[in-house]
Amino acid sequence: QVQLVESGGGLVQPGGSLRLSCAASGFNFNSYAMRWYRQAPGKERELVAHISSAGGSTNYADSLKGRFTISRDNAKNTVYLQMNSLKPEDTAVYYCNARKLRSPEVWGQGTLVTVSS
Repeated sequence: QVQLVESGGGLVQPGGSLRLSCAASGFNFNSYAMRWYRQAPGKERELVAHISSAGGSTNYADSLKGRFTISRDNAKNTVYLQMNSLKPEDTAVYYCNARKLRSPEVWGQGTLVTVSS
């Protein structure tokens, strides 16, 4: 069964950190680029970060550069999102996405991150 399962979300105070994980199964993880998206209440889903299949190339939303870091461990079929210096406006459901040319995208179910004091 093809699936992505996110974990690591929760409640954190402003200025705190969280690390999200996304475990992949049922497909050849090593050949897929991976992304994190987020969707805040009442807003459209936005791209947070992208990492190439081998992990050698990363890209970030301009507003998040320097605070968020995407990484992957192909031996564990897992992609991570390290989030530092969190702000209330980072509150959102965070989704993991797998993509490859000429293949259907794969989405996770999302994990909620709430930044509040």
